[in-house]
Parts: sequence; structure tokens; C-alpha cells
Amino acid sequence: MSDATRRASALPHALDDCPGHRCAREAESVFMGRSRAALSGGLAKWWGALAAAVLIGAWINRTLGPAIIITLSLAITAWTLFQAPVTCGAQVRVRGREVEGCRNNAHGLLLGCWIRQHRFQKLKMLILRRQVREFCSGLFTDAKSTLVTLVAISTIISALVALVPGAAIK
Repeated sequence: MSDATRRASALPHALDDCPGHRCAREAESVFMGRSRAALSGGLAKWWGALAAAVLIGAWINRTLGPAIIITLSLAITAWTLFQAPVTCGAQVRVRGREVEGCRNNAHGLLLGCWIRQHRFQKLKMLILRRQVREFCSGLFTDAKSTLVTLVAISTIISALVALVPGAAIK
């Protein structure tokens, strides 16, 4: 007699009667309880990069109209500002003359990590005039932030060029 049969026969009720039972959970799908991002292999947080590739293709082929190019550009810009996976970089401590930034993952260039004080620290830096320079220097701190910053700048330029009729190079 196998272990599974012995465990099932030791139960006072059938496994199907109690869906929350530990033995019943073992038989459930391995995908239960996982988020959509985990199931897609983490690609859900990089949808903006895929949209940027579509935008580049749209500019090369010139088959899509300016309305779609502007929409894609604005969507990618919103992704870079509020959803792209980058390092938080909020000021944590000062060691000597050097300021250390938070190394947690953040959502977008304007928002911080999961720590409540860090969430809107970057956004506040843009509002306060004397801290804009610090914010801009933090945009090029690592490869991920640099890539997301360059994508944001290029999509803003893409939307502006698509807005002006006849400005696109033919």
C-alpha cells in the first residue's frame, strides 16, 4: 500500500468534499496562487519595451497613422514614468560626502519603492526647485535607469514629431 493510499484511507471524509484540505491542495494545479507576472516569466512588467519595439516598427514601415504612433508614444512614456522596473534611488543615508540611495526595486522613474517615505520622494524632488538637479542626476545612475530614461525621452520626441504634420522624414 502506497503512502498516498494510506493517507487517503486515514481521512474520515473524501478529498473532494473538502477543497481546502491539505491533501486536496496537493492535487490542484501548480499554477494556483501565482500572480500573472510570475506566470508570464516576469514579462508583464516589461510591456512598455514590447510597445517600444512596435513603435519603432511603426516608424520604419510608416503603415500606421500618426494617431496610433502618438498613442503608443504616450503609453510608453506613462510606462517609463510610473511602471518601469528601476532602482528606487531615494536618499537613505550620508556617508562622508557621498549620499547613498535606496537599492530596492521601484515602479517607474517618478515613483519610489515599497517604503512609504520613498514613494513620492522623487516626485517631490521635481516640484522643489533646488532638488531638480539631484533628480536628473539620478536618472543615469545604472543601466536600467539609463535605458528607461532614454526610452522616455525618445517617445516624447516621437509623439511631438508625429503631432507636427510633414515633420517626419520621408
